[in-house]
Amino acid sequence: MLLDPTKTVRELALAIPDATRVFEKAKIDYCCSGDRLFGDACARAGIDVSELEQMLAATNDVANRVQVDYQTVSLAELISHILETHHVFTRAEMERLEALVEKVVAAHGERHSELLSIRDLLIELFADLRPHMFKEEQILFPYIIELEQAVLQQRGLPFAPFGTVNNPVRMMMMEHDKAGELLREIRKLSGDYTVPAEVCMSYQTLYQALKNFEEDLHQHIHLENNILFPKAVQLEQGR
Repeated sequence: MLLDPTKTVRELALAIPDATRVFEKAKIDYCCSGDRLFGDACARAGIDVSELEQMLAATNDVANRVQVDYQTVSLAELISHILETHHVFTRAEMERLEALVEKVVAAHGERHSELLSIRDLLIELFADLRPHMFKEEQILFPYIIELEQAVLQQRGLPFAPFGTVNNPVRMMMMEHDKAGELLREIRKLSGDYTVPAEVCMSYQTLYQALKNFEEDLHQHIHLENNILFPKAVQLEQGR
């Protein structure tokens, strides 16, 4: 059994990648009550150990998915991947991080004032990302999909309410730059996500989650800036 009920919650949280993510979903306290036996914690949360193992396996499957060369897929397929992988992850993690950073600030903000600045930067970042993704999903991505279909079917280009695809692409890339700047500032304030020695598991989880969020957003932006957007511009220009 991967999740040994005779071990403590803290032991499992430290030993197994992504365990804290699953514990949070199940409302199992791996921080203040981390010394409780895992079997007892599951009973207290009203969830079966086997169910948590299935959740953990599903999380690992996502993390270990086969790599694809996205330069060779259609733009519609690339957009589908961006939406189903990166947009879904970003929305879920923003909600998770909002709660987590408040918890850590409440516990450690007095001794670690940088946490207050990190929280403020996260609030700004998330306030930018939510409408950014909405504009992509509702305006830009549907246009790119329709544009690709029009070219493949050798018919006239679709109507672009924004004049040319270059205009929203330019705006999205500017917003990507700002997101990158905010994340760099968060990394700097956290000392490259270095966790102080005396802090609790929630603090460690926050910094690991921030690191993962930054890494995913980098891949997300790479797929858009370096593959999707240039190809959309080329399609519209007939090159």
